[in-house]
Amino acid sequence: MELTTTAADWKSADPALLATMLGELHLIRAFEETVLELAGEQLVHGPAHSSIGQEGGAVGSIVGLRSSDAVNGSHRGHHQFLAKAITHVADGNLDLGSLVTAPIQTVLQRTLAEILGLSQGYCAGRGGSMHLQWFEAGALGTNAIVGGGAPMAAGNAWAQMHSDTTDLTINYFGDGASQIGSVLESMNLAAAWKLPVCFFIENNVYAVATNISESVADTRLSVRGQGFSIPSWRVDGMDPLAVHLATQQAAEVMRSGGGPAIIEAEVYRFFHQNGSVPGSAFGYRSKQEEAEWRERDPLLLLARQMIARGLIDQAGVDSVREQSQKAMTAAVAPLLEADPESIGKRRIRPELWPDVDFVNVGVRGDTSELSDARTLEPITATGETETVKFVEAIASVMGRRMAEDDRIVVMGEDVHRLKGGTNGATKGLVAKFPDRILGTPISENAFTGLAAGMALDGRFRPVVEFMYPDFLWVAADQVFNQIGKARHMFGGVNPVPLVLRTKVAMGSGYGSQHLMDPAGIFATSPGWRIVAPSSASDYIGLMNTALALQDPVLVIEHVDLYGQTEEIPVGDLDYQLPFGKAGIKREGSDVTVISYLSMVRHSLEAVEQTGIDAEVIDLRWLDRASIDWETLGDSIKKTNSVLIVEQGAQGTSYGGWLADELQRRFFDWLDQPIERVTGGEASPSISRVLERAAIARTEEVVAGLERVRRGMGGN
Repeated sequence: MELTTTAADWKSADPALLATMLGELHLIRAFEETVLELAGEQLVHGPAHSSIGQEGGAVGSIVGLRSSDAVNGSHRGHHQFLAKAITHVADGNLDLGSLVTAPIQTVLQRTLAEILGLSQGYCAGRGGSMHLQWFEAGALGTNAIVGGGAPMAAGNAWAQMHSDTTDLTINYFGDGASQIGSVLESMNLAAAWKLPVCFFIENNVYAVATNISESVADTRLSVRGQGFSIPSWRVDGMDPLAVHLATQQAAEVMRSGGGPAIIEAEVYRFFHQNGSVPGSAFGYRSKQEEAEWRERDPLLLLARQMIARGLIDQAGVDSVREQSQKAMTAAVAPLLEADPESIGKRRIRPELWPDVDFVNVGVRGDTSELSDARTLEPITATGETETVKFVEAIASVMGRRMAEDDRIVVMGEDVHRLKGGTNGATKGLVAKFPDRILGTPISENAFTGLAAGMALDGRFRPVVEFMYPDFLWVAADQVFNQIGKARHMFGGVNPVPLVLRTKVAMGSGYGSQHLMDPAGIFATSPGWRIVAPSSASDYIGLMNTALALQDPVLVIEHVDLYGQTEEIPVGDLDYQLPFGKAGIKREGSDVTVISYLSMVRHSLEAVEQTGIDAEVIDLRWLDRASIDWETLGDSIKKTNSVLIVEQGAQGTSYGGWLADELQRRFFDWLDQPIERVTGGEASPSISRVLERAAIARTEEVVAGLERVRRGMGGN
């Protein structure tokens, strides 16, 4: 649908609405001009992606939203963030005679402080220009990954819909992102699940310097919706009233349960991708084109229409402009001072910078949520036990937690079919919780990001299954750039309670793209906690702990363990394993053998075969912040030698990272270099013979132990 305003639309428009839009447009314009001025003085560290010229789309679409409605956007998102924040603090109404209230002044100053990287900013200076977040106002966070916010917006909309609200979410992105897989996957998922999310395309014609006509066959980007049965609107984004009317129509669809909507607003950034120089200076736009678009400036259009209706005169418009500029002068004043080392220049007041000790604070939570947990150590427990298969324990503990906590939602490919997914790990759950076991399309990027949006919303606790770890690369942006960084990037405060389950399948014949061990990749990626249970009883305790944490947790499983029968405490699916505690599976004095998952069993077998008096430690927790360094250290100080055992390829090795850490921490107690057992350089092949040659099992651990023996002077 193409929507344009008529004279009747302008005549019938609510004067208060028009006044509010004019006020917001001028506040945002003055803000952006100030940012560019400061950037010109080299006071903005990093980019300054100005929204000057594009304000009409953001203001027109946001001015009618509730505070409980949500928005997220792209790297060029100052206007969206400010429109949402100002609408929130002003309750959707601005008085043009007294435009800048104390709450609005605070919004302007804190947003500017964030862009300058100062501690008083909304994200404590960590987010800067491209990562603006204020949950209270419904601003979920702008995003520097083009198209990266679309899945999370869909997840927020899922949480809104399943919390029995009529709230909605708008995801803003540009013409360049309209071709990105995460956006299109999210459109499909939102349409299939009828989510109240609007995909708002700010078509400013250029992705940096590439004209949209060079990128797509059909430059009407709103037609993307036709392929997903999503109703779509195309509108002049330089006309804020047209955008507002289109958003109202789209909102009616979304709030009534009709599913997602698409709005394409044709806008124009007056300057280059970054900074205060016009695009014509770089040769990809003409000065004539820029001049024609400037004649369509949304601030000028709205002022003309209001003057024509007698709602304001030019002096009134000038007053709005002057008030906005004065507000920005007032926002800047407490942040800057004269630079004593450069005459005529300003600098940021030194006391406003974040303390350097804050640099690593909030990478993950402090685990205080576990303080009252009932813990159990299966190795030393003496209670009555029962025999179960490992995979049955997975389904049982998840069923128990879902019965106790209705926030838990499980999603992934085929988790609702095949009597519990491809391995039975969700067996019986769909019958008990049909609305909370979500079978997804084959679109890891979309459903992982959707889970991220749910987790950040806080009303749900998603559990995502990757059928195989190799599929994480399909969703790598959401896994690493979004989920792993979210807490720290936005100030270190907001939790990200999400569990990602996956299984190592080495030895199953599924080849190079299904069998990897993801531990080494995740261990070097900030924000994630990692658990790797080697027994069913450990799995129960570790999964319960993972589901209690306010951090994203990777739970790694192994297909070799699924069919094993093991002892677990009778009738107890509620205990947690002590946080960050490794398990000593065998005490010894000759060498410290460190492993996880199925290689713990192979290590024990190898120790028995060699007769070496090894201490075998099951890590359980693999991430830097959760590893039991104390237990490892005590063992190394006793044995003075280390063998790290893992099954997978050398290139993505977890042991390489761990060996480096152990050497740094315990070098003085090591009598020989740390030895490692790994698979080969190549990822496992389909051939049974080549697959076996590519991975480690008991025989390779035996060889590793013999190397350690020789290092001790033995034969």
